[in-house]
Amino acid sequence: MLDRLFGNRTASRVLLYLRRYGEGYPSGIASTFGLGLRSVQLQLEKLEAEGIIASRMKGRTRVFSWNPSWPLLDELKGLLDRAFDYMDPEEIEKHYMQRTRPRRRGKPVDDQR
Repeated sequence: MLDRLFGNRTASRVLLYLRRYGEGYPSGIASTFGLGLRSVQLQLEKLEAEGIIASRMKGRTRVFSWNPSWPLLDELKGLLDRAFDYMDPEEIEKHYMQRTRPRRRGKPVDDQR
């Protein structure tokens, strides 16, 4: 849906991933969508060069997140939120509903999904 607007599929996937999770690292984003690592890295570099996102080191990993001082950030996030409204629920479940923290030890797995 947003591929043409942002130039390509990788760019739209990266932006949607960051909108859903707030931050991410290249190999995590690439593996979520089955994309090439280098293509994700290039998109992240382009977005960072434009000031849309910023990176920081977290241990030995470069983590990317939104640049809060980018002037159109609220509008971009609103557009991405609307894109989720029109997205296939199966795609949301597959790519945008991943666990972001470990399960508590001993907590039973809910198999009724």
